[in-house]
Amino acid sequence: MINKQYKFWFATGSQDLYGDECLREVADHSKIIVENLNKSNKLPFEVILKPTLIDNKSIRELFNAANADENCAGVITWMHTFSPAKSWILGLQEYRKPLLHLHTQFNEAIQYDTIDMDFMNTNQSAHGDREFGHIVSRMGIERKVIVGHWGDEDVQERIASWMRTAIGVIESSHIRVLRVGDNMRNVAVTEGDKVEAHIKFGWEIDSYNITDIAEYVQAVSKEDIDALVEEYYNTYDLIYDERDEEEFRKHVAVQAAIEIGFERFLKEKNYHAIVTNFEMLSGLDQLPGLAIQRLMEKGYGFGGEGDWKTAAMVRLMKIMTSGMENPKGTSFMEDYTYSFTPGKEGILQSHMLEVCPSIANVKPAIRVKPLSMGKREDPARLVFTSKKGKGIAASLVDLGNRFRLIINEVECLEQDTPMPNLPVATAFWRPEPNLSVGAEAWILAGGAHHTAFTYDLTAEQLGDWATAMGIEVVYIDKNTNIKDFKNELRWNEIAYR
Repeated sequence: MINKQYKFWFATGSQDLYGDECLREVADHSKIIVENLNKSNKLPFEVILKPTLIDNKSIRELFNAANADENCAGVITWMHTFSPAKSWILGLQEYRKPLLHLHTQFNEAIQYDTIDMDFMNTNQSAHGDREFGHIVSRMGIERKVIVGHWGDEDVQERIASWMRTAIGVIESSHIRVLRVGDNMRNVAVTEGDKVEAHIKFGWEIDSYNITDIAEYVQAVSKEDIDALVEEYYNTYDLIYDERDEEEFRKHVAVQAAIEIGFERFLKEKNYHAIVTNFEMLSGLDQLPGLAIQRLMEKGYGFGGEGDWKTAAMVRLMKIMTSGMENPKGTSFMEDYTYSFTPGKEGILQSHMLEVCPSIANVKPAIRVKPLSMGKREDPARLVFTSKKGKGIAASLVDLGNRFRLIINEVECLEQDTPMPNLPVATAFWRPEPNLSVGAEAWILAGGAHHTAFTYDLTAEQLGDWATAMGIEVVYIDKNTNIKDFKNELRWNEIAYR
């Protein structure tokens, strides 16, 4: 579901003006850089060295080969010497994947005692990269620029960060969202232009009747249900709330059937994200709760009340964070209620049932409690509180003439006061720069009550994804003030008209 074996190509620009010896040195230097990047243990994906590019033909062939290679997720370019930029035009015009311009040079320091014109002619990245940068800017091509010595850990970490953004760009065009039913009636913010989303992001967003997927749930065998219930009981704590244990197990078994049936449907139809709606539950005995939480933990995206935009964003974040060492988690989330208590300001986050256990700070427990929404029997769900730490909450909204991605840096705080009567998973976070400014900016930007939340990506990574998609992105962070934020929104109205 989420582990992809992508690679990134390293393309060095030069020309033959200084002879074969210079080109050999360029190739040697590029080889050393790539070998050391791969040995650094900083990069999540392998870098593949490609032959030095010196003319229109070789450049064009490389970019088209990158387009055709399913395992290539992007190209890293570096101009070792001066590479005339008109040679890059056709290749860049035809290139369709993420581009990183690494503005570096082989030597870290100036060799004052020995430097001569031969050295200057060969090692002129400060010259060559400006020529390359000019043509990319003139052509209006979106790319990431990273400046610094290739051996510096900060530079390597920035390359690693960009790689995850690049994976998001590539994988976006593979996301297929299953809409079980439609959006919650009369709700505006979860709606949007699905055709435009397909054009902009590559997302396929399809609708099925709830009865189509319910048939798969009803077809699950008792043996399969019993086996999954045993897995639940071995994995999670159980909170009976004075319920009869046999009755409790029957409620849990309903969620096991939903998980198995939903997953079989998703796999058979090749979908990567799902939305449900408590107004449309024909054929199901419970609103999917524990089942959806488990599917999210496996890597599926989810959005409540038919919110396909958030479901796709959760799936995107799951892909971008896959393979991370010690990830803290990614989930669908919803704003519920505020704490305005001085010194304890924040927003209690949750949903009716469907919060991903990847963000849990404690071992999740299964509870079976009534739920007025959906008019079905009491659903089983996982309850827990979230980890402490910084993260980002993102909302993708359709403004009618464009999409806007709103990214708020937040800090999840410790939840040290029990809430025994609230049988759902929760997070409590404080938005940057504070609750007052953060919430006002969010509302001014048109942000939704649903968010895609993760501890494991930065605002820069997700913002770079949005820029690569050609959509508006606004940031709410420690530097946000309302006067400047309002002006930014006004300017964006003109820029994205």
